[in-house]
Parts: sequence; C-alpha cells; structure tokens
Amino acid sequence: MGESRDDGLDVLIGAIPEGWSRARVAGQTWGVTRTTRAGGKVVSFEAERLGDGEGLGANIWFTADGAVLKPCEVPAESVMEFLRSAVSTAER
Repeated sequence: MGESRDDGLDVLIGAIPEGWSRARVAGQTWGVTRTTRAGGKVVSFEAERLGDGEGLGANIWFTADGAVLKPCEVPAESVMEFLRSAVSTAER
C-alpha cells in the first residue's frame, strides 16, 4: 500500500472538483470529496460508492519532486484506476 509517485497524478486530482461531486465508475455512482489544505500543498480525496458505502481515499502531497500519492488502506493502483475513470465522469 505505501506511497506512489505518478507523473499524471497532479492532472488527475486537479480535474476532480473541490468539494463534493458525483462520478460514474464502472456503471456505478460514487460520491467524491476533494479537500485542499496547506495552501494547496495537500489534497485529501475520498470516494464512496452510493448505495453500499464501499470507499477509498488518499492524500496527495505536492512536493518539489512532484505529486506523491499516500493511499488510505487501499493499494495505490486502486486509487489511480478510480481517478482515471472518475475524471471523465465527474459532475459538479
């Protein structure tokens, strides 16, 4: 689980609207919350599948070396897959 660096992470998380939004991932509706902190240097991301409460989350730290993904109790690739799918379907 640990941390992960990904060149596209800053673009993906930047495409998720601040606050709460909906996203369709694999035909299912998710509630997505993005909260920016520390003057834009940290983004908290949480997603919950509506209807059954399955969820995932992560913190993204923006460092001089780029964005660093710190997933919460899920593999980093699960978060990245979710972000890739959600970005194209996010609604405000």
